[in-house]
Amino acid sequence: MSVGDGDGRIGVLLVDDHAVVREGYRRLLERDVRLSVVGEASSAAETLRLDAQLRPDVIVLDIALPGVSGIEILRRIVSRRPDACVLMFSMYQDGIYATRALQAGARGFVSKASAPDSLIEAVRCVASGQRYVSSDIEAAMSKQKSHSGLADALSTRELEVLRLLTQGMRVDEIGERLGLSPKTAANHQSSIKQKLGASSALQLILIAQQYGLDSAK
Repeated sequence: MSVGDGDGRIGVLLVDDHAVVREGYRRLLERDVRLSVVGEASSAAETLRLDAQLRPDVIVLDIALPGVSGIEILRRIVSRRPDACVLMFSMYQDGIYATRALQAGARGFVSKASAPDSLIEAVRCVASGQRYVSSDIEAAMSKQKSHSGLADALSTRELEVLRLLTQGMRVDEIGERLGLSPKTAANHQSSIKQKLGASSALQLILIAQQYGLDSAK
């Protein structure tokens, strides 16, 4: 039995690597008496442990986590618990990420740019067995369908590295942001260049723009 079943409320596990952010979303969600935040996690290991221990009704999972990406955590959760209800919640507004998350088993995708009440609506919606995608992400997914080559070519982590490159970040800064060693970040950059046929950072940025990859921070 999932946490939350006993009192009729929807039990939610919040996953984000920033404690202040989690606190804000906890307060937002618990404005709705039908929702209860039963746990918080900041890493892949902690998420998997709490999911097994609490079996929450809904997991609100950020994509941009250090070390292991949110989509990889999603895959691990679903492989262990196929009926898990995971709602991806991200600052990324690209259709590429949403498409990949939904293909990996997410029940919904909400951007952090959405109105606050959208998160409450999304949690309730996916908990009832429906899919929920915020309107801005729906629009981005429609646009992305005509630019599917980038999503097909790159892994989720490579997409994150490419996005940060388009923001002008150095490889060592990208490694620090994503919880990767400088060597691993540099290897990702080399792989991206090879896959996309780019010989310079400028070419990578131009290719990313052609595919509609949002470089917003």
